Amino acid sequence: MGIFNKLFKRNKVQEEAKETLDKGLEKTKSGFFNTLTKAVVGKSEVDNDVLDALEEALITADVGVKTTLEIVQRIEERVARDKYLGVKDLNNLLQEEMMSILTDAPSQEYQNFDLPADKKPYVLLVVGVNGVGKTTTIGKLAYNFKNAGKKVVLGAADTFRAAAVEQLKIWSQRVDVEIVEKGMDADPASVAFDTVKSGVAKGADIIIIDTAGRLHNKIHLMDELNKIKRVVQKVIPDAPHDVLLVLDGSTGQNALEQAKQFTAATDVKSIAVTKLDGTAKGGVVLAIAHQFNIPVKYIGVGEQKEDLQVFNKAEFVDSIFSLAND
Repeated sequence: MGIFNKLFKRNKVQEEAKETLDKGLEKTKSGFFNTLTKAVVGKSEVDNDVLDALEEALITADVGVKTTLEIVQRIEERVARDKYLGVKDLNNLLQEEMMSILTDAPSQEYQNFDLPADKKPYVLLVVGVNGVGKTTTIGKLAYNFKNAGKKVVLGAADTFRAAAVEQLKIWSQRVDVEIVEKGMDADPASVAFDTVKSGVAKGADIIIIDTAGRLHNKIHLMDELNKIKRVVQKVIPDAPHDVLLVLDGSTGQNALEQAKQFTAATDVKSIAVTKLDGTAKGGVVLAIAHQFNIPVKYIGVGEQKEDLQVFNKAEFVDSIFSLAND
């Protein structure tokens, strides 16, 4: 019975996660389909009015102009090529194009909060501006990796804000993982170096390092992140193995600007989008993945430690469209 109990529990967790995602994207899908439905009522074919309404609906969901125009153009081309005329199947066509916009990660271990076997400890550098939920995301990641049986060590290298260090300490206590911190005004690179040394000595599976989120001076930001990379590589030559950019989904196009700044300052390899619950701007996930060709790995749909979800592009698109299928 053991294996059946495990399967039942896993399915239940997956169902609850899908319900949370559906609820979190309720405002996004509501605004999207309210706009689109008004234009297709009474129509039997995809004409310019429908395409204009689709464009408006995507903009309403904060998909962004560049990504919206590409999606609409792709649909126009498919309509012309496949002689597709009916509005009834527009949802399926649109879902396919949205799926193709989203970038896949090169490896899939993260989906189960697993780690590459040849990267121990795995060093994750987390970047993002203040206020986007960066430290909270780190706490949630620590919770999930620990639940997956991994030994986690946190590094409080955002030393320009006392609140950031204290908040990470609280999270380390809440999820019961170790933390390396030297308090406010300590040298961030020194904290990062000590964190990696400590993680290696203690047999950590993953080391997660918080960094300062200042964008007012991109040169200083770049210098600081490069310095952290250099000192970390003194201990583990191929680290950091991932640089995760945390963005606030509720800020819409401002999140795109932040992505632009950070991708120019450092080698961002993956993205977490927070605060998607209760926002009509969930479409920004599409814009970010499309414009920067960087995979979204995690999304935040609430404040609790369980409310960080592994991003699944099929479930994400399905959740946006579930209103139309109800």
